[in-house]
Amino acid sequence: MSVSEFSSSEFVFRPPPPVAWARRVLIKPSANYPLPAPVTTSASILAKVVDGIRQVSEADILILEGNPTGESVYPIYRTLRYDYSRVLMLDVKDSIWVEVENPLPHPFVAPTFWAPNVLLSSDYLITIAPMKVVGNVPYLSIMNLISLLPVAKYRGEAAGGWNLLYSLGINQAIADLYFTLPFDLGIVDGTQKLTGLVDPTQGEIEDVGKVFVGEPYELDSELARMIGAPAEYLDLIKIGRQQLECDTEASLH
Repeated sequence: MSVSEFSSSEFVFRPPPPVAWARRVLIKPSANYPLPAPVTTSASILAKVVDGIRQVSEADILILEGNPTGESVYPIYRTLRYDYSRVLMLDVKDSIWVEVENPLPHPFVAPTFWAPNVLLSSDYLITIAPMKVVGNVPYLSIMNLISLLPVAKYRGEAAGGWNLLYSLGINQAIADLYFTLPFDLGIVDGTQKLTGLVDPTQGEIEDVGKVFVGEPYELDSELARMIGAPAEYLDLIKIGRQQLECDTEASLH
């Protein structure tokens, strides 16, 4: 799947063919903070994606996010005005968690992850993130997946967040997560780009005026090149993809 680029003002979501056959579509926004885009995924881009799905499918549409504090995410949903007809809003902390095996022959740091079971029962997975660069690291569609993991299991000694994964090596953990929870589609809302030093809620905001759509690895790789922010986790994913290719070829012989 190639990466597609659209003008933000003219963006209409045209779902890939598998969405028409899906019974359940899950959307993962970036909604960790009660602050508007580009800190979080805008309500308007979510609305366009929901409308696009509805044009081709009567599937159940779920929106799933987790709060890094471990508290309820619903107040954040309300603040961000995530309110859509016939869409089920879910909180990661209320999920039933299942241990999902990493398919890589040689995982980087995590042979398994605890994840919400609703991911496994969804037919199509979409990650929608704003365009952010924090500490010269691109926070795009793949980094957006970390808040699908339960804070209660990954906060380590800290009061909140996913500190255990950072202590293992966040780039390695994100690469493992990409393979363990394979999302079908990534969308990055580049209407504006946020560039910060440490705090993902603060930084310089620059108008870009674009929306980008593609397979998450291809999408994030192209955008990382475009904004000049290389990412170690993308290099590791490339290595992991080669691992799987070699493993597949070996099994055929």
